[in-house]
Amino acid sequence: MSELNSEPIQLNSEPKPERLFFIDNLRIALISLVVLHHLAVVYAANTGFYYVEPTTNIAAIVALAYFQLINQAYFMGLFFFLAGYFTPESYDRKGTGLYLKDRLLHLGVPLLIYIFVMNPLASTGVYQMPASLTGVTEPLTWARYPSMLAMGPFWFVVMLIVFCAVYVLWRLLTRQLTKTKPVMQKSPAPPKFAKIAIFIIILAAASYFIRIAVPIASPVLHFPSLAYLPQYASFFVLGIVANRKNWLFAIPDKFGKRGITVALVSLILFLIGMSPRFGSGAAFIGGGTAQSGIYAFWDSLFAVCVCIWLITLFRKRFNFQYNFCKALSRGAFTVYLIHCPVIVMMALLMRDVSITPLLKFLLMACICVPLCFALAYLIRKIPKADRIL
Repeated sequence: MSELNSEPIQLNSEPKPERLFFIDNLRIALISLVVLHHLAVVYAANTGFYYVEPTTNIAAIVALAYFQLINQAYFMGLFFFLAGYFTPESYDRKGTGLYLKDRLLHLGVPLLIYIFVMNPLASTGVYQMPASLTGVTEPLTWARYPSMLAMGPFWFVVMLIVFCAVYVLWRLLTRQLTKTKPVMQKSPAPPKFAKIAIFIIILAAASYFIRIAVPIASPVLHFPSLAYLPQYASFFVLGIVANRKNWLFAIPDKFGKRGITVALVSLILFLIGMSPRFGSGAAFIGGGTAQSGIYAFWDSLFAVCVCIWLITLFRKRFNFQYNFCKALSRGAFTVYLIHCPVIVMMALLMRDVSITPLLKFLLMACICVPLCFALAYLIRKIPKADRIL
C-alpha cells in the first residue's frame, strides 16, 4: 500500500520547455482529422456509423475511401504515441495514487458522459435513415435508450485506460525488482535507421498475424479496429521510450524529409498494387493472404514514416502558439467527446442539399470542424468542466 502514496520521482535530466507548442498544434490537426474521417464515413457510406447517406457516385466513394484508408494507417497510432510520451512524467510527478485518480477523472468521467449522453444523441441518426438500410422499424422512444448505450469512438479512451493501467503495474513491479529510479537520457540520440527498420518489420509481422483472426474493419467487443492493436500498443510504448530518450528533440529534420519521401512512394506503389488484377479488396484486409501481408507491411512502414515526418514538421514550422491556438488545443479532447453527435445533427440538417457527395463532404468539413471547436470552447466555460475536459 505504501506504493500508492509514493512521492513523485525527481528525474535527472536537462530542463524541458514548459509547453511543447508543436505537440499542442499537432493535436489540433489530428483531432480535426478525426472529425473529417467520420464525415467521410457519412458520405462514402462504406462502413457502419450513426448516420450515412448511401451514394452511387463512384468518384466520391473511391476518393473518400482512400482518404479513410490513409488516415487509418497512422493517425490513431500517433494519438497513442503522444499519450505514451506524456505518461512517464505524469506518473513521476504525481506518484501512483494521484496518477490513477487523475486518469480515472480525465478519462473515466468523459467515457461515462459519452456512453450515457453523446452516444444516444448520435444514435438518433439511425432512426432518420430508411428502415430498408438499417433494419430498424421501431419508432424512437425512451424505451430504446438502453440499446443506445455504447462507447462508440471512445474505444480509444477505453484502450488508453488499459495501457495506462499496464504501465502502472510495470512501474510498480520494476520498482520492487530494481529499487532504482528511471532517468531521462541527458544527451539524446535519435534512433538508428536499422532499429527503425527492424521495428517496422516486427510491427508488420504482428499486424499480419493478428489480422488472420481479426481482419480490418471486423469489430470485436465493440472495438472497431483491433486489427491495429499491435500498432496502438507498440506506439504507446514507443512514446514512453521517446520521453526517456528525448526523441522528440533528438530526431533530426532530415529523418522527417526521408520519412515523407518513403511514405509517398510506398503509398503510390501500394495503391497500384491494390488494383483488381492483384486480387479483390477483401484479400488485403486479413485472413492470412499474401495481399494482407503486403498491406500489413505497407501501413506499418507508412505509419512510422508519416509520424516521424509530422513530428519534425510541426517541431520546425509550428512550435509557437497564439491565444487562439491555445484555446483550440485545450479543447481538442472535448472535440473528440462531442464530434459524433455534431456530425449527425449537421448531416441531418444538410441532407436535402442536392450536391455531389464529395462537394457536400467539403462543405460539411468547413462547417463541422470549426463548429466542434467552438462548442468545445463553450462547454469548457461551464464551471468546473475544464477540470475534467
